[in-house]
Amino acid sequence: MEDDSKPLLSSEQPGESYSHQGSTDSLDCKAKRPFHVEPRNIVADDQLERVSSEASILNSRVHYYGRLTGSSDRLLSPPNHVIPGPEEIYIYSPLGTAFKVTGSERPSKNPSIITIFAIWNTMMGTSVLSIPWGIKQAGFTMGVIILVFTGLLMLYCCYIVLKSPKGIPYIDTSDWEFPDVCRYYFGKLGQWSSLVFSMVSLIGAMVVYWVLMSNFLYNTGQFIYNYGHNVTVSDKEWGTNGSDKVLCPYPPTTPGGNGSAGVFFLHGGGNDTSDDVPFQHWWSKTNTVPFYLIILLLPLLCLRSASFFARFTFLGTISVLYLLTLVTVKAVRHGFHLGFHWWDSTQFYVPEFRIFFPQLTGILTLAFFIHNCIITLMKSNKHQENNVRDLSVAYLLVGLTYLYVGVMVFASFPSPPLPKDCIQPNFLDNFSSSDVMVFVARTFLLFQMITVYPLLGYLVRVQIMGQLFGSPYPSFFHVLAQNILVVGAGVLMAKFYPNIGSIIRFSGATCGLALVFIFPALIHMISLKRQGNLRWPSALFHSFLILLGLTNLVAQFLM
Repeated sequence: MEDDSKPLLSSEQPGESYSHQGSTDSLDCKAKRPFHVEPRNIVADDQLERVSSEASILNSRVHYYGRLTGSSDRLLSPPNHVIPGPEEIYIYSPLGTAFKVTGSERPSKNPSIITIFAIWNTMMGTSVLSIPWGIKQAGFTMGVIILVFTGLLMLYCCYIVLKSPKGIPYIDTSDWEFPDVCRYYFGKLGQWSSLVFSMVSLIGAMVVYWVLMSNFLYNTGQFIYNYGHNVTVSDKEWGTNGSDKVLCPYPPTTPGGNGSAGVFFLHGGGNDTSDDVPFQHWWSKTNTVPFYLIILLLPLLCLRSASFFARFTFLGTISVLYLLTLVTVKAVRHGFHLGFHWWDSTQFYVPEFRIFFPQLTGILTLAFFIHNCIITLMKSNKHQENNVRDLSVAYLLVGLTYLYVGVMVFASFPSPPLPKDCIQPNFLDNFSSSDVMVFVARTFLLFQMITVYPLLGYLVRVQIMGQLFGSPYPSFFHVLAQNILVVGAGVLMAKFYPNIGSIIRFSGATCGLALVFIFPALIHMISLKRQGNLRWPSALFHSFLILLGLTNLVAQFLM
């Protein structure tokens, strides 16, 4: 009779202590034997739920069959596929009460609008600062065409990634990610390749973040110093006159390219904006500030958990909204300055079609890149049947945001007096450090990046350390060594090559080659071939996608 008092949901194995049987927080369908009561057999009785007589008879029958074999014999154990979900499991007590299992909770589901803006917020990164420069490199007309075309192409490849787990028959892929799909089709090579190229995108983003944080920290400190010492820089920088000053830090060297825009050009990226030599010696954009960030960020990277910084992800949305406001205000104040010259450059304008357009395609490959985490994001969507629609709407919003920023900054850039070639890879560099609105934008972005950078480092650590050592935190010295390498790459780039446009386009074209073009196209063709539905137009188109990704990467080295 003592067996009758044992709970049906039990994790007892031979040789295990009975003290763990009462816990339902670690529900394991393979080891525990739940008793499922259909909703129609639950009888409400004030605060307690009781089971009907039919359910009680079923419970006795389960006990009876369970005693036909020894405790170590699993022949009569219920198969895993018939065990209901945790939210449908009740534990029946001999007193007739049915207790609902609450230890395992399903993750909350989000409505479509939340899912759409989650994708928008994830994709809207530092690339938005380089879109105007990319449009300038491609030419205004060609830049707009390429932005729309690349967005549609990236959407289609992302759609292939999203549906790829569903094309695998006879296997439960509900908890799979894209690297798991790559491992299924290509074995260990696919798994490790997807990991390596995913690391390229993450580490590339961390390098860009370090360059930008150095830039924003320098300009923020410069603004505070100038304001505190009443230093004016209006006559020390090459640019337009007036209170809403636009700069050309690196004027083009073509004859006559300077026009009559400004009075002085100071070499060195704006480090020497006052006569206070000691301050400029210790506060340099490339020589000192990148190293100061090590003191703050290296200890944060070595923390075991980065969950604290996840609370500040909302700052990304605030920063983007403020950038849109800044771009709108500046465009209204400056007006539009466009001159359509289709093939030939002029003193102030660039041609509408330029051979440097692959630089924009490289930037956009990273700007629209979300393929390595889209499956995870879409799992939280409440209405799974709307995944394709919500993904398309999210890409539409991202594309419109990039298009708005790129077109407004390019069109409102004052030409004349400044040539369009003065647009910088980070368009905020075209504004003085004394500009209050731009100072607020830089401060917002600086704080946001300081909170996001440890999250990126945590993702890199989990994937690398997990694959190499089987633990995301094997030891402090392992983590420290990895972080020193990552931080060192950022410091070197910030000191010797602080061009975020080129860093973004190279990392985007590299990770996009595998995770956007090669793997999705091959997986789609293999899946169709196994189903007997692969036709030559589809094979030709997806082979063209692979060739396009390869050409995109090669072209970055020719620009």
